[in-house]
Amino acid sequence: MKKRMTNRDKTFWAVIICVLVLFFTFNTLPMIKGIIYSFTNYKGYGSYDYVGFRNYIDLFSDVRVGKSYLFTFKYALAGTVLVNVLSLIMALGLNSRIRFKSAVRGIYFVPNILGGLVIGYIFSFIFTYILPAVGNTFHISGLQNSILASETYAWVGVLIVGVWQAVALNTIIYISGLQTVPQDVYEASMLDGASKWKEFCHVTLPLVIPFVTINLVLSTKNFLMVFDQIISLTKGGPAQSTESISYLIYRNGMDGGQFGFQSANAVIFFIVIVAISIFQMTVMNKKEEQL
Repeated sequence: MKKRMTNRDKTFWAVIICVLVLFFTFNTLPMIKGIIYSFTNYKGYGSYDYVGFRNYIDLFSDVRVGKSYLFTFKYALAGTVLVNVLSLIMALGLNSRIRFKSAVRGIYFVPNILGGLVIGYIFSFIFTYILPAVGNTFHISGLQNSILASETYAWVGVLIVGVWQAVALNTIIYISGLQTVPQDVYEASMLDGASKWKEFCHVTLPLVIPFVTINLVLSTKNFLMVFDQIISLTKGGPAQSTESISYLIYRNGMDGGQFGFQSANAVIFFIVIVAISIFQMTVMNKKEEQL
């Protein structure tokens, strides 16, 4: 005998179908269309012709694309290391016995709530007006000019903003990991006479490795896809020295008449991010098994 669907089942399937339709419409379908456009000379308007793999071949000889990949990888590597080191240090501090612990954690998480563009424009004002004013007042030569105007050091300004915003989320994840460590383990290490450094290296770190894996993958992915900070701080300048891959895809794809070419760039970039994430998870999972 066929079972009748209950109201709960109908609600469940209605929600699932709506979610799948929305996901396909705003995620899967644009991705499929982007892959199709990557094999064309589409400019973002008008007609287009299929050019096969010419866009993909041209990517490897485009100097501007290569420069944007080098900047993005440099930025992501520096950002990932800084964020995870600072986050772990902050998590160890916030997880200790301090007063108003919950309130401090809530305030500390505020940077992650604010939009990247908002934070970028605030720091742009600080770098452009406040710090140079301080430098001129106290005759500090290193602060007299905006760091964002330096072709050599502009990326450091972008990195400061990215790290400042990203530390909050990673810290919360590390705090969650530290709370899973049994207190008995720390008591045993104290009885063995272990120093704080040995306790961290041999007790704390091995037990929070799964959370390290999560933070490494998330922070690397987020730094590789940097966009908001670039558009609000430097717009890829000066002299394209801070032009990330995401910003290049957006700028030349939307305004530069290279929609098909940058679609191919986006496909390659997607593959690179997936490959790096899989590599990180594979290495870290092996590390977890060894520990």
